[in-house]
Amino acid sequence: MSALILALVSGGVVGLALGALGGGGSVLAVPALIYLLGFTPAAATTAGLVIVGATSLTALYGHARSGNVRWKAGALFAAAGLLPAAAAGAAASGLPQPVLTAAFAGIAALTAVRMLRPGRAGTGRTPKVRPAGAAGAGAGLGALTGLLGVGGGFLAVPTLVTVLAFDMPAAVGTSLLVISVNSLAALVTRGATAAGLDWAVIAPFAGAAILGAWDGRRLAAKVSGPLLQRIFALALLAVAAFMLADALR
Repeated sequence: MSALILALVSGGVVGLALGALGGGGSVLAVPALIYLLGFTPAAATTAGLVIVGATSLTALYGHARSGNVRWKAGALFAAAGLLPAAAAGAAASGLPQPVLTAAFAGIAALTAVRMLRPGRAGTGRTPKVRPAGAAGAGAGLGALTGLLGVGGGFLAVPTLVTVLAFDMPAAVGTSLLVISVNSLAALVTRGATAAGLDWAVIAPFAGAAILGAWDGRRLAAKVSGPLLQRIFALALLAVAAFMLADALR
């Protein structure tokens, strides 16, 4: 199968996940770039940030028009995570990759189990934003994002649901704001790794992801919040199992 077709198919799946679930794009994009398209891990991480950042910004616009973005909480959440993400990213360079992969898998699995418990869904009401809670959760998420090298949406959505009591549509929309900020901030520090990127692959990948995100947003509008939450949790479990198997090889 040609690289162009692989890029288009992979991009569509990444966009669908981001548009419908508000996360999972980096978790899907980076392995696809490495295992299907032959990118090095460093190049795949940078390319993934480009793809996920562009797709998240596009999907964010649609969710904002639907009223699913909690701007105040999202801004606090994103801003609080910037410095912890940078510090944790520096610390991660000294840790073996299998350790980081196993930690990623463990956190994803624990988050999925928490979301599958009864009574963890949002209330359906616009929550009262607690600045300390939003900032604390954002800082913790930023540290994990910096340590694990992903956009953070797969953790932002369940955190917004379980810590700030957002309903699932609001968690998805606000997560896209957090992902966009994290991705753009991370790209600023990765100028050296962006020079040799294969834009002939990245451009169609990103284009397909942007189109897929619009389909994902329409899917999210048709599926109930609790069902979408269960789908997200099961997707997290699948990612956790794959990454744990990779770490133990």
